[in-house]
Amino acid sequence: MKKIRILSWNVNGIRAAYRKGFLDWFVKEKPDVLCLQEVKATTEQLPPELREVAGYQRFSSSAERKGYSGVLLYTREKPKSVKAGLGIERFDSEGRILIAEYPAFLVFNIYFPNGKASKERLRFKMDFYDAFLDYADALKKKGKKLVICGDVNTAHQEMDLSRPKENAKVSGFLPEERAWIDKFIAHGYVDTFRMFNRQPGQYTWWDLKTKARERNVGWRIDYFFVSDNLKKNVKSSFILSDVMGSDHCPIGVEIAV
Repeated sequence: MKKIRILSWNVNGIRAAYRKGFLDWFVKEKPDVLCLQEVKATTEQLPPELREVAGYQRFSSSAERKGYSGVLLYTREKPKSVKAGLGIERFDSEGRILIAEYPAFLVFNIYFPNGKASKERLRFKMDFYDAFLDYADALKKKGKKLVICGDVNTAHQEMDLSRPKENAKVSGFLPEERAWIDKFIAHGYVDTFRMFNRQPGQYTWWDLKTKARERNVGWRIDYFFVSDNLKKNVKSSFILSDVMGSDHCPIGVEIAV
């Protein structure tokens, strides 16, 4: 058996992260698969060093709107296939999903929508959640094993953010958003981090404006989920909270295959 190490990071702009030492970090970490969200750049806008990283193949999905959303995937092993999107135009035009199929499992790299801007965007977010769950369930019914990672943009439980009471009416911790994660888990998906760590105070996002990171006033909104048919293969799941360069930090998982 070998261990596959997968890392995920909302970089909040790949070009900004690159200027803050992203490539040095990537080369040092040497993940088997690296999933990035909110890259805010097309392939042409990537620094040349990120277009071709030695030992990796690169796949991307960009939003139609410039400087917005977008996901990138770097992989050592060539996937059997890579698909962008769910096949639903209103979601796919925002460049939020890459699905890479490997012999042992599929990797979903997803930047889930943020619902804070308006009631319309909250509706869009909830619709996206439901469309994604239908898509994942259909694959799982066929016996596929799934690894789902990225910025889910919702903290699940009170222990997943510093100030649950103050944020109870804020998108990212609304009852309906949290209920969807409950539903997702009930459909047979596992929050891998909580398999190994039940402690509060474990966060992946901090507000930059208020220097919240220095005080660890944060939210855990980035996740690795696996379908329950892959749970026994998960050997570790972790948060790399000391890595700087974004308002999020990277997260990771190791899976035996």
